[in-house]
Amino acid sequence: MNLNSEQIWTNYHKDIKHYILSEVRDKDMAHDILQDVFIKAHSNLHQLKEEQKCKQWLLRIAKNTITDHFRKDKKNIRIVPDIIQVPEDSSANERFVKCMSSFIGKLPEHYKEAVVLADLQNIDQVQLAKRLKISYSGVKSRVQRGRQLLKNMFLKCCHISSDKYGNIIDYKSKPNYTTCGT
Repeated sequence: MNLNSEQIWTNYHKDIKHYILSEVRDKDMAHDILQDVFIKAHSNLHQLKEEQKCKQWLLRIAKNTITDHFRKDKKNIRIVPDIIQVPEDSSANERFVKCMSSFIGKLPEHYKEAVVLADLQNIDQVQLAKRLKISYSGVKSRVQRGRQLLKNMFLKCCHISSDKYGNIIDYKSKPNYTTCGT
């Protein structure tokens, strides 16, 4: 076979990057995955038997690398309120984000995962369905139920004031609730 790693990169990196971006929709993550794909391709170039199948071979490596990335990422989904440092003089929205993380941590695991990925990591619900290997309607239900559970927790503990755009203007703990998420 006549192809070397440099030629493979030159010929296919744009197509592979486009495929990865269509799956992950995050440029930084796609760049990292693309690098991993070509490192794996370089290390395993001896396995490529037919030059004309190079693109399919790279796409298969990309698909597996994306799956591995999400599998690893799924294990690392944790919301730890203590790591979110919000100054006391910050906006109500920023303070509320810190408060919200304690509520998210109390959600059942499958709802927490759906809400974190859809709302905090901004993953499109169609992509989320692929990632979680469930139907699109299943993802929609999970995200909606997770959001509803969060809303119920918030309303149980807090009075929330917002403007017409949904920005939080202020929030106060209700009597018998001294801190968020308790």
